[in-house]
Amino acid sequence: MQVASVSKHQSYKGHPSRGTLVTSVSVRITIRGTVPRLPFEDMAREVLGPKYELSLVVCGDALARKMNKEYRRKTYKPNVLSFPVSKSEGEIFLNVQCAKREAKKYATTLQKRLALLFVHGCFHLKGLDHEDEKAAKKMESQEDRILKHFGF
Repeated sequence: MQVASVSKHQSYKGHPSRGTLVTSVSVRITIRGTVPRLPFEDMAREVLGPKYELSLVVCGDALARKMNKEYRRKTYKPNVLSFPVSKSEGEIFLNVQCAKREAKKYATTLQKRLALLFVHGCFHLKGLDHEDEKAAKKMESQEDRILKHFGF
């Protein structure tokens, strides 16, 4: 498993592990301060499989809102955004500022909230959604299974 910091304009499509049997997760942190350590690579591999290339952008409200407006035509600050590129590539924007507010609201730790949001984003990349009650229950069940596996 490789983790790399990528620059703002660097594409994860050209990652050197392309075509190997290892999930690749490139991480870019765009906010100040610390972010709780999480097993992003292992969680991504568990959800997305061994050949997936994932770009993870850890961001704040401003970038999350900008991406939401630009690509989804919505104006709110999302907690997580998932953008599939292909069946084996995708990008997740994880909004830490929103996660902090939600952690407080739901009386949980920031680490647990970020883990849930990251796994949730991975399942969206895999094609799951929560548009109806049945789909939402399936997605929540899968999220719970992964989080439990990683001790959350």
